[in-house]
Amino acid sequence: MQRFLILFSVNLFLSFNSFAQKTEFTLSDAVIGGYSKFKPEIKSQLQWLPNEHSISWVIIDSSNTRLVKRSIDAKDEIIITSLSELKNYEELKELSRFPRITWLSNSQYRFQVKQNLFLFDFKKKELDKIISLPERAVNVDVSSNNALIAYTYENSLIVNETPVGVPQSENVVFGQSVHRFEFGISKGTFWSNNGNMLAYYKKDESMVTDYPITNYSIKPASSNTVKYPMAGMPSHEVTVGVWNSATKQSVWIKTEGPTDQYLTNIAWSPDDKAIFIAILNRDQNEMKLNQYDPLTGEFVRTLFTEKHDKYVQPLHPMEFIGSNGENFIWQSERDGYNNLYLYNKKGKMMKQLTAHEAPVTALMQVQGENTITYVVADNDGLDRIGYQLNLATGKTKKITPESGVHAIRMSFDGNYYIDTYTSLSTRRNTHVHNLNGKKVISLIENKNPYADYSVRLPELGTIKTSEGIVLNTRMFKPVDFNPSKKYKALLYVYNGPGVQLITNSWMAGGSPWMAYQANKGYIVYTVDGRGSENRGRDFEQKIFRNLGEFEVVDQLSAAEYLINLDFVDRNKMAVHGWSYGGFMTTSLMLKAPGIFQVGVAGGPVIDWKYYEIMYTERYMDTPEQNTSGYAKASLLDKVQNLKGDLLLIHGADDDVVVPQNSIDLLKQSVDKGVQIDFFLYPGHKHNVRGKDRIHLMKKVLSYIDEKLK
Repeated sequence: MQRFLILFSVNLFLSFNSFAQKTEFTLSDAVIGGYSKFKPEIKSQLQWLPNEHSISWVIIDSSNTRLVKRSIDAKDEIIITSLSELKNYEELKELSRFPRITWLSNSQYRFQVKQNLFLFDFKKKELDKIISLPERAVNVDVSSNNALIAYTYENSLIVNETPVGVPQSENVVFGQSVHRFEFGISKGTFWSNNGNMLAYYKKDESMVTDYPITNYSIKPASSNTVKYPMAGMPSHEVTVGVWNSATKQSVWIKTEGPTDQYLTNIAWSPDDKAIFIAILNRDQNEMKLNQYDPLTGEFVRTLFTEKHDKYVQPLHPMEFIGSNGENFIWQSERDGYNNLYLYNKKGKMMKQLTAHEAPVTALMQVQGENTITYVVADNDGLDRIGYQLNLATGKTKKITPESGVHAIRMSFDGNYYIDTYTSLSTRRNTHVHNLNGKKVISLIENKNPYADYSVRLPELGTIKTSEGIVLNTRMFKPVDFNPSKKYKALLYVYNGPGVQLITNSWMAGGSPWMAYQANKGYIVYTVDGRGSENRGRDFEQKIFRNLGEFEVVDQLSAAEYLINLDFVDRNKMAVHGWSYGGFMTTSLMLKAPGIFQVGVAGGPVIDWKYYEIMYTERYMDTPEQNTSGYAKASLLDKVQNLKGDLLLIHGADDDVVVPQNSIDLLKQSVDKGVQIDFFLYPGHKHNVRGKDRIHLMKKVLSYIDEKLK
């Protein structure tokens, strides 16, 4: 017995001493430490070289920053170009860091320095200036033959020095992204394969209502007017032009139909004789994949139509197989999950290529006529697993066997891939593998950066709703967690469509501030409820026309789970979220008063009639079509229900969720005699970035601490 007591005392001392030696994890560590002392090792600009089994990256070194490459069958890297070598050229003598490069061949790369675009042949040691762009030129897009450069200057579109689209009104924009970056649209110019023609967007916003954003940085303050199309109101009108380098003229694609329809997923045929546009109606329940003649703009045919009683959401252009353009791959959720389908060029479906009961999240590569590589959100959406499909045999195999999140980049011939891998226990490792999953180059093994700090990694789990729906969860506990103690609880929430918070990745997709807050005596908990991404169409579309209903039910299931835990104090529970999470936070405080004693809602949507057309009408239809849905979702008439403390935070320059959302709720709180706290961040848009991020998180977490003390 005495020996047991001695051993127990020694073990207790060692355990306490081990804990005592841990370095305190501060709020600064949690918020900006990931960009400084906890920053993971990376290979800067890691990419494949064309036409060879070699990778390249930039080694940043104060004495010798350099671009290197390494073959998969070599042990060491070789230097391609050093920063000091580039600085020997007169045009580059002011370079302070290695420029971001684009490989054009295994001997040439392109880069931009300030307003100048260069081509460098490192074997011949020849530097050529391709073009000097004007100041404020953006959206630079270089043709495949490297001969033509498109860019936008203010609202105009220019190719080299030739004006392609020059607006006659300040409300017209050429060559930029349209439809507020929805439907997978991220740019406004699309070069043909041979680089001789350029498809581009023209956006007319003259019919869209003006919205004032106040600029408080000058005396007196002024109004910066933006175009903001709110749900049910007029939308901007989009057309597609095709500029021909031979004629120096544009033709307009004749996309007949309502002017407020959506023109998405632009693609060229391999021979450049056809251009394709996915035309989506404003109701977003019918999509037509149309073919047009790029020389005349004439409509050729509708390849096929997709309809759904809720919505269809085209996010990816067609991907042609081989160079003859006979067949292409289309991504669709028609069977309940995003899968791949094979069509011929006339629009006949040849076969369904994949039938995963999990969404395909990325089509990585179409290799020749017979091989495609793609990524699937396996394991109930928690993993990202790479697959390769042989079209000739129909056989599919995993190429990334480990459970976790894999980000893969295929070599040009498709025989190797760079794998950046993370899981709940693995921070971020990067290696090169062959198609059997064998590691051929070991590049990066990042260890736990918090090993010497008072940080406890989170736990993945699941809960079931009253309807038997299984939801993924994440829990952060204090580093000295004791199940016999009582802890406060903080529910961090988003739960909106298109977003997934929880993955089988480092920190389970969570932020280090959650571990920091847990150490102050909290259980920090998150649930991806119905409506969130990567659990299939029906899981996401459950919230259609009823935003804030089923999501609240699922988050209350999370609250009930917490309340029933022996180590959670049910009288000290908080909720926090941003954007859709701000909407959910406010919804929980007003629709289920008393469950949470405090809420902090950042950038919240308060009434969906104030939010943009493209997103809102997909999930809610228009206010005229869905009067009851908008009324139930609106929080303006529910402020009198508040029990507890609620802080609203908004960016003064927010042009995504406009400040009118919070201001109107404040007005209702005054009218109803309800006390709500409010903080405005001058100079910030939809979120608070940079050095002010520490101020924001201190504001959020201190408010919760104060109200739950």
